[in-house]
Amino acid sequence: MKRAFSLIMLTLLLCAAGQPVSAQRHRYTPPAPRRPMTTGRYSPNHYFFGENMYTNMSVGLSAAHVNSDNPLLDGGSSQTGLNVGLHLGFGITPMAPLFFETGLEYAEKGGKGLKGDSKTTFDLNYLEVPLVLKYIAPVAPRTTIEPYLGGYLACGVGGKIKEYGSRTTYSSFGDGAFKRFDGGIRAGIGARFDLFSVDLGYDFGLSNIGDDAFDDAHNGAFYARVGLTF
Repeated sequence: MKRAFSLIMLTLLLCAAGQPVSAQRHRYTPPAPRRPMTTGRYSPNHYFFGENMYTNMSVGLSAAHVNSDNPLLDGGSSQTGLNVGLHLGFGITPMAPLFFETGLEYAEKGGKGLKGDSKTTFDLNYLEVPLVLKYIAPVAPRTTIEPYLGGYLACGVGGKIKEYGSRTTYSSFGDGAFKRFDGGIRAGIGARFDLFSVDLGYDFGLSNIGDDAFDDAHNGAFYARVGLTF
């Protein structure tokens, strides 16, 4: 009987001795304090691929004109055309929402005027590469204002000059008409609402697109576009 009682007491003592160890194993350990957020860094909205990349598809209309010393090439009145583009933006600094944007656009430019008493139109269709710096400034949740400034390079891919008086049509980039290469300054401002964007801008042509070296001719175009960013 004494032996059984001794075994029971020994078992109780061992259990009592093991209790603190078990409690120590399950004791709550508070998490480490969070590091303070680094100030001065731009946190892009959810529609960017990452911290420094986005894409945008846009479509819109342009009101273009040609200014030239040659009255046969001068299109004083504006002409409406299509503007379609695919753009890619890259962040250039982690300290501010400043992006470099490029891409590929199809732009219908040109103009219309008078040759004597008859109407003449100039269709100048280009593939363009924009090269701009864009500042994407958050103004509300999922809403940004985006001014930009830079330039563009363009290559003429088609178009017709139509002289309604003589009822003749010939290539805009043929002999005695316009050069294919163009380039100039681009400036504008856009706004983005979640995935959707709107954008207004102007292309100021610096290259002489006149085929005759003695005649200066330059493109100019206002454009308005809507787009989708993803």
